[in-house]
Amino acid sequence: MQNAPRIELHPISQRVQAHVDGTLIADSTNTLELRESGYPPRHYFPRADVRMELLTVSETTTSCPFKGHTAYFSLIESQDIAWSYEQPIKGMEAIAGRVAFSGEGVVVVNG
Repeated sequence: MQNAPRIELHPISQRVQAHVDGTLIADSTNTLELRESGYPPRHYFPRADVRMELLTVSETTTSCPFKGHTAYFSLIESQDIAWSYEQPIKGMEAIAGRVAFSGEGVVVVNG
């Protein structure tokens, strides 16, 4: 029996929205749902569907051995509520430049 892949990407054509403290920050019918072992599913929004003018680049950066280096974004007092892999590792190119959301005050609604 073969092990399931650590990361799976699923294109989602249903409408997905991200709200931060009640403010609509992303709205798309073209997200990629990333499912990673041990973590909740995350929707990666095309940058064109994210209100990037409301976000500021954070000083926080991290590295994931399965996806690559991460850049973070903040919204006013909400620090590091969004992230993006600008140059993901081989095999994860589909999430390049897309933006995902999580954290206190963040609500992602599917459908």
